Amino acid sequence: MLLMMTFAVTVFAGGEAEAPKPQMYATFWALVPPVVAIVLALITKEVYSSLFIGILVGALFSADFGFEKTVNNILEGGFIKVLSDSYNVGILIFLVILGTMVCMMNHAGGSAAFGKWASTHIKTRVGAQIATILLGMLIFVDDYFNCLTVGSVMKPITDKHNVSKAKFAYLIDSTAAPICIIAPISSWAAAVSGFVEGEDGLAIFMRAIPYNFYALLTIVMMFGLVLMRVDFGSMAIHEANALKGDIYTTGKRVDEEVSEKKPNPRGKVIDLVVPILVLIVCCIIGMIYTGGFFSGTDFVTAFSQSDASLALSIGSVFAFLITVVFYVARRVLSFRDCMDCLPDGFKAMVPAILILTFAWTLKAMTDSLGADVFVATAMESVAGGLMNLLPAIIFIVGCLLAFATGTSWGTFGILIPIVVAVFGESNPQLMIISISACMAGAVCGDHCSPISDTTIMASAGAQCNHVNHVSTQLPYAVTVAGVSFVTYIIAGFVQSAWIALPAGILMMLGVLAVIKYNHKNKNR
Repeated sequence: MLLMMTFAVTVFAGGEAEAPKPQMYATFWALVPPVVAIVLALITKEVYSSLFIGILVGALFSADFGFEKTVNNILEGGFIKVLSDSYNVGILIFLVILGTMVCMMNHAGGSAAFGKWASTHIKTRVGAQIATILLGMLIFVDDYFNCLTVGSVMKPITDKHNVSKAKFAYLIDSTAAPICIIAPISSWAAAVSGFVEGEDGLAIFMRAIPYNFYALLTIVMMFGLVLMRVDFGSMAIHEANALKGDIYTTGKRVDEEVSEKKPNPRGKVIDLVVPILVLIVCCIIGMIYTGGFFSGTDFVTAFSQSDASLALSIGSVFAFLITVVFYVARRVLSFRDCMDCLPDGFKAMVPAILILTFAWTLKAMTDSLGADVFVATAMESVAGGLMNLLPAIIFIVGCLLAFATGTSWGTFGILIPIVVAVFGESNPQLMIISISACMAGAVCGDHCSPISDTTIMASAGAQCNHVNHVSTQLPYAVTVAGVSFVTYIIAGFVQSAWIALPAGILMMLGVLAVIKYNHKNKNR
């Protein structure tokens, strides 16, 4: 603490006067507010009040328990601040427009027609789940876009084959961030590349892909669960109920308050496929536009420096306008019908918008308490004599930080510069493995956390109760995290993906085989 205070005095002396830091700044207490929110959400199964209590605890800590400052922290430094942030507003615009487009596709009869078409090609529960995974892997541009698009396209098929909402949400969530983090052309690759200062960020990202064990083993886990027909934990209860026709198990239907519009019987598969393709193309064009492609920047560079929030907003607006023209021209929807879908689409996204707003505000409280400074200092203090074990340690630290803060990109920004500074030119190969461990840990924590925006989007895309999604997904994500941790220990010593990755895959499949064997014995 003395060192931290000395450092703070040195920094503040050189610039303008800044507001004094709270007494709990950059201490373990900075991580307490999100932990309180997460634990309460899992215990009470009620997410809004749990998140608000976490925000209240963070505001009290950052105000040193002063009443007036606590109120200001919650409102001015919290809700008002995050809702006036241009990046956050862009994401909310994208959410509302995408919800509207989904409503339009349903009303036009595109979703129903696709469901009928798919029923002749996808005839089993396994086929429905594999199709969901494959579609999620194809839409790798952005995790938000992935969650909501896969959810809207695959919902009729998974519902027909009685796949539980919890399992559907898990498959969507597991093909969002874990796929984006190993796709060179994605908003996540752009974010990671920007954090590697003084190095070729994209080249390092490409070299780190084979060492991103959590993402790769999550894919193995999904296919293994589906093909081996094994489920465990609370997910097994949801899947057993789904086989009996109850795909929700607990919690009210997320979409029950949205007015149901009868689908147009003249709708065709093209009424679903064309809007989705238009949305994908428009969002990609939006990304390269914000990255300067049309000003002379090459495609890869433009993608790596794109503004995902602005790009998704631009892309979704143009896709919406084109879709309206398309439906009116095909006479499956009138212009008035399209406009009537706007409030319904907004209503469908209200739960996701509310939870995102609370989660962003909680993150603002955590930032004001210096959680990033605390973790960075702790990481630097243990980096000395544990070089070969450092990738595994970084993976765990990344998991915990992303889980507590609900942000993977923020975790990249904290840990990757530390890794580059620690290794530098001394051990480039171990630096690559450790950077990949940063990314894997961040994605793992993001995957587990109930306050993660990607987790919230997956719940919205699957129309699954958010707490149900988190509680059923957690055992699966922790299982992959355990295997990944052991694999990073191996990688730290052998420093070869050709040895570590096959070992991790074999361990993952072995764990699933043991779980299935134990499950069979219990049911005898």
